[in-house]
Formats: sequence, structure tokens, C-alpha cells
Amino acid sequence: MNLLVFGLGFTAGFYAAHAVTHFDQVTGTKRAPQGDAVGRVTILPFDGAAEAVDSRLRAALREADALLVSAGPDALGDPVLRRLEAEIAAAPRLKKIVYLSTIGVYGDHGGQWIDESAEARPSNARSRTRLEAEAQWLALGARSGKPVYVLRLSGIYGPGRNVLVKLREGTAKRLIKPDQVFNRIHVADIASAIDACLLSDTPAGIYNVTDDEPAPPQDVVLYAAILLGVPPPPEKDFVAAELTPMARSFYGENKRVSNMRMKRDLGVELAFPTFREGIAALAALGEGR
Repeated sequence: MNLLVFGLGFTAGFYAAHAVTHFDQVTGTKRAPQGDAVGRVTILPFDGAAEAVDSRLRAALREADALLVSAGPDALGDPVLRRLEAEIAAAPRLKKIVYLSTIGVYGDHGGQWIDESAEARPSNARSRTRLEAEAQWLALGARSGKPVYVLRLSGIYGPGRNVLVKLREGTAKRLIKPDQVFNRIHVADIASAIDACLLSDTPAGIYNVTDDEPAPPQDVVLYAAILLGVPPPPEKDFVAAELTPMARSFYGENKRVSNMRMKRDLGVELAFPTFREGIAALAALGEGR
């Protein structure tokens, strides 16, 4: 089988490197690749704003059995659908599509537990365009008969991108906002969810891909500092903290996101069910040292 990945960022790049053990050919895209391969992953250029699509990418799409879409929407909408919607719908070998989204589409739910049946009420333009892109991908699946999986990811962390690294770099903060919690997910557990979609006979639809324990962000920083044996950064009141508008907007949404459907219907068993297992495993690998 052949896999085509749009948008080789942190998560999709991790999955592509893992997927070479499952797929005969893995091809991924970047806006401006520096070479034609990373390991066993073939790299092709794709820019949704460009006038033309590389002919090699069109050929890879015709030969793809599975599609992973990690390229986010821009101001004009979903760049992949904008350029290639008809060809994706007609791709002769394509059997499954996974679209990586975000739990940000739910907006704020006042710290309550929610699942996939909760109302999506995105609080900013970024999340609204993401929700629109989800609907477009699901509609393409309904029209073409190709199963589409929308994976709503919580806060992503993993090798090279985690609180241990931020502590080492001196950028970690312990911001205190009463009753604020966030869900998280290790990138390896995201890979397990993608595998369940692409490689198993599982029902298509929307899934929350997140850990078991939404937790206050300051607790995560303190736990990581203890593991490293370093002083934690001082606590700071969220209201008085200097933050970018985007960082502050994250704290405007408070919810506890359930992963029960992912476990039940996709059969995913989390390797890192809470931040403690995930951060401890990264520390054991030398992260933050």
C-alpha cells in the first residue's frame, strides 16, 4: 500500500517516519522541501497558494491507497481541497482519508466533560476555519464513498517538543488561572490512532484523540521540573502575565475532553495515558538535559 501525507509538520512527520514499516511507499509534502527525501519518505513540494500542482504529486495521489492530511486551512480555506478536491474524490486506489484537526473547534465549555456529541462553538477565526475544513472533508467522503476520519487532537507533545525542553531553554511558565485545565496527547499515541484508522476495519467519523487526564498547566511544569531536579519557574497570575494574543486565547477555552470513543471504536490503548507517563518517558530519553 502507498501513503500520501499532506503537510509534514511535527505530527505528520513523526507518523510518516513510523509508517514506512507499514506502507510500501510513503510520500509527503512540504511547501519548500530542501531535498527529495527524508529517510525513506519521499518529499514533494505543495503550496496551496501556488498556481500549479507538481505533476509528481498528482501521480502520487493516483497511486495512493491512504491519505493523511495535516496541512491546516489558510485564510482562503483548506489548501488541499482547493487544489485537488476533484482528484482526491476520483483517486482510483484511495481507500481511506485521515484529517488531523483540533479540539479547539469545541471552544469553551466551562471546564465540563465533553465528547464528540458536544456542540462545536469555536471562539476564534482559526478554529472556525478548521471546523469548516472538517465539514468539507466529511462531505467529500460522503460524495465519493471514501471513509474519512477526523481526528481532533489535544495539545501535542513528544520528542523535542515538550515542557522538559522549555525548562532547559528557560521558556517554561507556571501560569495560574483557577480551575483551568488542558488535555494533552503524546505524538506516539496520535500515531497509534492514525494506524487504527488506516490499517484496521474501524468506523469512520469524528474522534477525540487525547489523554485520560486533563490537568492544570502549572502541575505539568512542576512535575517536569521535579524529574529534572531543577527549580520550577515561579508561579505567575495569568491575568497579569505578558502573553501573545494567541497564547492568551488558549486560556480562554476550558474543557475536559473524553477519549472514550477513540478507545471503544478505534481500539486505541494509550502508551501515555497521562502527562506523567509521557514526560517521564521523554526524561528517560534525555530530553531537557
